[in-house]
Amino acid sequence: MKKGKTSKIVGFKTAKVVFGTVDSVNFKSLYLNIQTWVEPVKDSENWNRIVLNLGRLIKHTIHENLNITLFKENFIVDLDLRSSGLSTGKKSFLNLEINLYLKDEKIDFKSKILKESLKKLSRIIFEENFKNNENFKFHLRKTTKEKELQII
Repeated sequence: MKKGKTSKIVGFKTAKVVFGTVDSVNFKSLYLNIQTWVEPVKDSENWNRIVLNLGRLIKHTIHENLNITLFKENFIVDLDLRSSGLSTGKKSFLNLEINLYLKDEKIDFKSKILKESLKKLSRIIFEENFKNNENFKFHLRKTTKEKELQII
């Protein structure tokens, strides 16, 4: 018996944004997943520190902008970006998963209020942490369309 549901959030040029739940019958929590490719803009001695700082900045952004009428104040942020393989001119995969807990369990997964709140939170994360990032440039896919056309 399948209980999980997912839904896409459209409107992002440099990432794939999806939200979902593992249990839509007892709907208590959900996840917001942002996937993108990052390309370092400059070289760094300590990529591990830069990735940790990015994760911390994202946590602060969520804490400051979370819709507390819909969600509880506790949440989990899992930023998956391998700092060991980062180098300029090479794209690396970034997966950001945010687990949020609902205050009101009577809200429907397909609720417009829920989707708009998650879209707004995603947009704020992009604006504050990704858009003008001094260390990374963000891409929707690993290869550009021009390169894809040359391969064919």
